[in-house]
Parts: sequence; C-alpha cells; structure tokens
Amino acid sequence: MDFLEQLNPRQREAVEHTEGPLLILAGAGSGKTRVITRRIAYLIRGMGHWPGSILAVTFTNKAAGEMRERVAALLGPEPGRQAAPVVSTFHSFCVRLLRREGAPLARLRPGFTTKFSIYDDGDQLSLVKAVYKELGLDEKAVGYRSALARISEAKNQRLTPHEYFRSSNHPWAEKLAVVYEHYESALVRANAMDFDDLLLEAVRLLRADEAVRSRMGERFHYLMVDEYQDTNRTQYELVRLLGEPRRNLCVVGDEDQSIYGWRGADIRNILDFERDFPGARLIRLEQNYRSTKNILEAAGAVVAHNIQRKGKTLWTESGAGAKILLHQAEDSESEALFLADYVGKYLARNPGERAAVLYRTNFQSRPIEEALRRNGRKYLLVGGLSFYQRAEVKDMLAYLKASSSPQDSVSLLRIINTPARGIGRTTVEQIERHALERGLHLSRAVDELAEAGGLPARAQAALAGFRELMGELRDHLAREPLNEVLVWLKQRTGYQRMLEQDSSPESEGRIENLDELVNAAADAVGRGETVEEFLDQAALVADTDDLDEAAQVTLLTLHSAKGLEFDLVMLAGMEEGVFPHRRAMEETGGAVEEERRLCYVGLTRARRQLALTLARRRRRYGGGEFEDTRPSRFLREVPGALLEDRSAPGPRRLPRPAAFAGKTYNSAENIAEFFAARGIPMPRTKAPPAGGTRAAAPIGRRGFRAGAHVRHPKYGAGVVLRREGDGEDAKITVSFPHHGVKKLIEKYATLSQE
Repeated sequence: MDFLEQLNPRQREAVEHTEGPLLILAGAGSGKTRVITRRIAYLIRGMGHWPGSILAVTFTNKAAGEMRERVAALLGPEPGRQAAPVVSTFHSFCVRLLRREGAPLARLRPGFTTKFSIYDDGDQLSLVKAVYKELGLDEKAVGYRSALARISEAKNQRLTPHEYFRSSNHPWAEKLAVVYEHYESALVRANAMDFDDLLLEAVRLLRADEAVRSRMGERFHYLMVDEYQDTNRTQYELVRLLGEPRRNLCVVGDEDQSIYGWRGADIRNILDFERDFPGARLIRLEQNYRSTKNILEAAGAVVAHNIQRKGKTLWTESGAGAKILLHQAEDSESEALFLADYVGKYLARNPGERAAVLYRTNFQSRPIEEALRRNGRKYLLVGGLSFYQRAEVKDMLAYLKASSSPQDSVSLLRIINTPARGIGRTTVEQIERHALERGLHLSRAVDELAEAGGLPARAQAALAGFRELMGELRDHLAREPLNEVLVWLKQRTGYQRMLEQDSSPESEGRIENLDELVNAAADAVGRGETVEEFLDQAALVADTDDLDEAAQVTLLTLHSAKGLEFDLVMLAGMEEGVFPHRRAMEETGGAVEEERRLCYVGLTRARRQLALTLARRRRRYGGGEFEDTRPSRFLREVPGALLEDRSAPGPRRLPRPAAFAGKTYNSAENIAEFFAARGIPMPRTKAPPAGGTRAAAPIGRRGFRAGAHVRHPKYGAGVVLRREGDGEDAKITVSFPHHGVKKLIEKYATLSQE
C-alpha cells in the first residue's frame, strides 16, 4: 500500500518529515488522525523501523483505540511481526511505565510498590471525606470537590502543602494545606495514586533514575503526541524527557482548540514549541474535510478575535452550504421547544443523519430534555454515570483492588460491610483507631483484631468471616481466570442474592451490570491481561469513551463535544454570562479567549447545518424571577451575511417586578416625609440633557439588580453581574464588553438604565 496516496500536499509533507522536531498545526476537520496513523505506517513499512520503537500518545481511550485500529488496517497482517507500535493515552503509558520500571521510585515515595492502586474520582472523594472527618472540618466552608480541585491544581504546579499555603491567597488556605498534606499521606500509606500522581511520579522516575531514562531512550526512537494544545506542564515535561535523546518528536495540535485551561492545560506548550525545540519544522494543515464554507467562515471570524494564536485559515472544496440559523426565543423554555422542533423536522427530512445540541453548562440540558421528551424524540445525554462508576461495579472492583493491594484502605472500607455482614460503624472505628495507634494499614489491623479478639462476639465472628473471604479470594485469583472469579465472588459474598431479593425496578439493571462486568473480564482474559491491568483499564475509562455514535440526537456540553462531529449542530444559550460564562468574564488573563476557543470548537463540530439560539430572558442562579439577557459577544463576531435570522416575533416582555408589601413613597409629599424622618436632606434631580438618556433617578430606587443592562458615560453598555450591599454603601460589579469587568460604587457610577 502507498501510504502517501490520497494525502494533500501539506499532509504528505507532514508524513514524510520524520527526523527532528515537528509541529503540525492541524485545524479542525483537517485529517490529523489520518496524518498520524499514516506517519506511523510510513515509518514501519516505508522506512523499515521496528514497530516497538514508535510511541504515540493521546488523551482518550477512544482516540487511542481508533489510532490502533487504523494503523493495524494500514499495516495488515505480516508473518513474523512480533511487535506493534505503542499507541496509548498519557495516563495508560505512565501506568505501564510505573508498573514495569517503577521499582526505583520506592527510594522517593516511601512504601511504593509496583502493585499500587489507582484511585479514581470516587475513591479520591471518599479519601478527602475521610480527611475532613479526621480533621473535624465542615464541608460547608469548602466542598469536597472544590478541595480536590485545589489539591490537583497545586500538584500540577508542583507545590508541596507547605508551598501551597505560602503561595495561596484563599482565606481557607491554611486548612486546605492541612487537608492536602493528610490526603497525600493517606495515598502513600495506601500505596495508591490519583490521576495526577500517575503523571507526576512517572516524570519523577525518569528524572531521578538515569538507567530507566536511558532504557526509554533506547526503546523509543520516534515519539508522536496528539492534541498537544491540551497538555499541561507535567505532560510537557514527560514529552521532553522521552523525546530529548533523539529529538524525533512530532506534536500535532490546534491552539484554537485549547479549551482545558481550567484543568491545567497550558496553551504556551504549543505556542512556544519552536522556541522550546530549536530547529523545529512547522506545517499547517488548513484544508477542512468536514464543514461547509459558511460554517468555516463563521468559526474563523470568531476565533480571529483572539490574540493567543499562531494563526491559520481553514478552507474547503465543498460548497457554501446553508446559512447559519439564528433564533432568539422569548425565554429558555421557548428556546428548548424550538430546538426540539427544529431537530425533529431536520431529521424527518434527513433520516440517516445525526444531530447534537451543545451547551456551555449542564444546567441548560433540563428544559431541552423535557422538550425532546414532549416531542417523543429519543436522545443520548452525555455526562451520565459511566459503567465503571456504578455502585455495584465499583463494589466488585473494590474486592479485587483490596485483594491485590492490601494497603488500599479506601477499597477495604467500601467492601468490609458490603453486603451487610455485621461489621458496623463502631467496629470499623475500632479498626481505624487500632491502625492509627500502631501505624498500620487497615488490612493488617483487621488481621490483628481478628486474631487477638477483644471485640463483641458477633463483631469478632463477622470480622473473622470477612478475613476468611479475602483469603479465599486471593486463592481463587491465583488459580482461576478473572471472569470465573467474579462469578464466584458474586455468590460467595451474597451480593447476587442481595440484588435478587431487592424488589426495586433498579435491581434487575444492577444484576445486568454485574453480568456485563463478567463479560468485560472475559474479554480481558482473552487479551491476556492480568488482574492489575484489568483494574488499571477500568480506572482510566472516561465518560465519553463509550459514546454511542449511532444515536440520532445527542445532548452534551461543549467540552465533551471536542473531537466529535455531527450533521446538525445547535449551540444553545448564546448569551453573555452563559456563553461566555460569567466566571470567565470576571477573570483577568485569557479566560474569555478560552471561552472563544470553546465557541470555535462548537461551531466546527457541524458538517452541514449550524444553528445558534438564545433566550431574551432566562431564570438563572438558583431560579426565581426571569432576568433579561444580552446576546453573546460571539454572536456579534459572526459576519451578518452568514446568518439567517428566525427569531421569535412579537414584543419583548419585561420581567414582572417582585411584589413589595411595605409602605410606598409615590408622591412629592410622602417622599419628603421619607427623607425628613431620617434626617436626610432632600436630593435634587437634574433634567436629562436634550436628546439624551435620563439617568435612573436615585429617589426611591432600589438599585440595579444582577442582570440589569446599564450604560456608563465612559465604558458604554454593560450588564450587572452582582450587587453587594444597599443604600449609600452599595457596590455593583458590571461587565463592559470592550473594557472588562469593573467594580463600582453605585451612587458615584453615573449609570443609566439601558
């Protein structure tokens, strides 16, 4: 097979450039996966390199699986080939490295063994809850997930708990630093790693151990990185360490699709690539194979407003296509009804096509789901609970993890009384106290208490029974295939019986989930995977890995939509404060630019038809009254000639003011009475300038509420984000599209109602 056929000139150039650092700027829909996979095939078949000397890393299991399948199809069966190129996610590669080469890490991480556990999101949450309980902290001050996010941020910045405390200006920094310290200590005691640790410890191993680093350099001659714009500084360092010896590093990405800054992605990695790797070659892939000219022109016009970019111009040989539909509805419910109606009509005309409704935040899905159900339209909602996060599946996996890694306290606590076996809260607290006093992990504390006695007879018998069960499980795992062990485990623990005796409608589905887990284990056995490899894979599965691409209608956030494409794409909630998100509008730096890149990602998911919708008013921030909205700045950045406006007709209705039950002051006499009673001079009011806008009168005014549209003599039009205080001391935060967010003292702000 000629691996260069059917490639355009720029794609071919990227495939043939094999030596030295290479940056491929791949615009949306420009065929980057085709380039990566053909480059791998070209290195093996075209240049005769050993397949095992090639490493390609990406971010999702889905993307890695697709690459492997494409490379296998290109290479075809070849007698005698013993190796395949390593195509992996970052996290999977690091797990493999730590499992196989990680023994020297024990010098740096006390208690580390290569049989470490991986703590997923749920395990991390359980651990931080335990830390809060141990420290006597209240979640109301800083939520568990918020604490985990800050710990993750600190880790990615390579801050110790002490350094985090010194560098943070958060009022809860001292307590969070202590939480961070206890959380890290608990991970080390459990011989466990969270997702951040997998990357950080792999980098630490490569830095600290020259022998391991040398073996990796000898093994991998060519390194390719997909979605390079999404790498954080730890991943950058990993890539640098692996690619340094031979400098045959090829990174593929699009700075205009860098949308994960909130979780540590650093756009500087791609913007500064040529500086970081001197002599690097830059190739732009600008021919788009997905979207119409109108869609590309709209997306390009929006993202051109960003400053942080290297720049590219997407083009296509396909036609102009339909204009971009614009619909402004009266409110969010009307917007949802329009979306459901339009999707239904589109799919009726094009029954073999797929549609997606994209939104900035999950709260927007509720009215859309209701409207689709009302229309009898089935849909797939991305972001629900993934298979490996379901309680019954996590319970079975916890048995396997506790057996494989006795130090894993989180898994042990999850199963010690699941199903119920008479080991109550009091007994568990005694076990935890025994472990803490003697510096033991919980599994060893269970052994000692089961042998020494001292517990009430029922609890003593239950603990001995649990210890016996775990011993039997280890014996079965040593002798039998994993799928058979799981069948035995369901029966031996009583878990299957517990579900069968449950009369709720959900129990049948939970039994089916356990059956599916057995099927997954059978597949793993067929692939020759160990128990540890099976557990690793389960821990690293992402929510979008099992996305059903055959679903006709998909609802998902813009972040989840990256890498996907649909015939019809509808972007909902194109309003200031929704998209761009109000949090980004309040921040300095590049937050709004990242929101604009997110908009670019959403626009370029569409193949044939693109629609943008917004509501004139929306209930936000905890419900209550409707608030007027303001169209998103991103709408104004789309050239008007590309739009077909189908907004709802009719007069605009203003939100109804809340009823006021107190005394009103609605005449000159009783207004004077109001001020006299308080000893305040009666204020004077000025007449408005000729032809001008009358400023909102201060007399009796309750002030500008969040969501109000205002005008400032210097900054122009803006929207009120929040109001603090009242009367003379009232302060308001206002977003001005061309001047940023300003905090003003209301009485001096000279604002008028817009």
